[in-house]
Amino acid sequence: MNGLEVRGRAPRTILWTLLAAVTVLYGFPFLYLLLTSFKTPLETIAVPPSVFGSQFTLENYVSALGREGVVASFVNSAVTAILSTAISLVLAVPAAYAITRYRTPGGQVFILIALVCRMVPAVVVGVPLVTLFQGLRIADTSFALAIAHTTLSLPLSIWLMSSFFDAVPDELEEAAKLDGCSRLGALRRVVLPVVSGGVAVTAIFAFLASWNEFLFSLLLTAVRAQTTPIMIANFQTQFGLDWGSMTALAALYSIPVVLLTLVLQRHIVAGLTLGAVKG
Repeated sequence: MNGLEVRGRAPRTILWTLLAAVTVLYGFPFLYLLLTSFKTPLETIAVPPSVFGSQFTLENYVSALGREGVVASFVNSAVTAILSTAISLVLAVPAAYAITRYRTPGGQVFILIALVCRMVPAVVVGVPLVTLFQGLRIADTSFALAIAHTTLSLPLSIWLMSSFFDAVPDELEEAAKLDGCSRLGALRRVVLPVVSGGVAVTAIFAFLASWNEFLFSLLLTAVRAQTTPIMIANFQTQFGLDWGSMTALAALYSIPVVLLTLVLQRHIVAGLTLGAVKG
């Protein structure tokens, strides 16, 4: 092994060491949550806390799933997140396509306004929505909550889809038009298949924005449309927070997101690298 190989491997070793350290620091809170969910109820509130419990038990999971309304909250969260994701994509795809293909000054102003709207605190939007949905008589419904969540995910969805559409060469659409496609036909048959990875990335972000959202769920739901984050926050006993049941339900609540990410992993990687192969 010569000196050049040694010098070449040293930065790579340092990089992998840093990546491993970041992974451990980022993943430890979730690992601790998962380990806590399998502890006995007394060990979950022990001081000082321990990383590993003295015995493995499913008591916290049985207690969490046995609470009234937990299963219904999972259904509400899933319905709300799916509706919000669908609405975001239906609105973001044509908006982003028009911005990137027509390239008008108004379109550029529009996307800047969308980004500014993304910076507005959720509580500023949430309080008026309470009155609005009550007036429309759709308060405490998954549909109303999905609309509220869309106000959070739509600006980011438009911005993401604009970057993905912008990475697609105009020559692809021109070739499709020469073959007899209309603009909408070219979008459906040529452009969308090319940016399918970008659509998957946008869908993931929109889904997570709704799945993990707390404030709107707190303000806009009471009983019928209550989501799991609100249910987790309400796990209290006369002695304080029920950490065992909270961690167990939080661990279960993370499973759909992990599975969705694994299923769409190939499309996500393709979407994240789409801009690197423009032209």
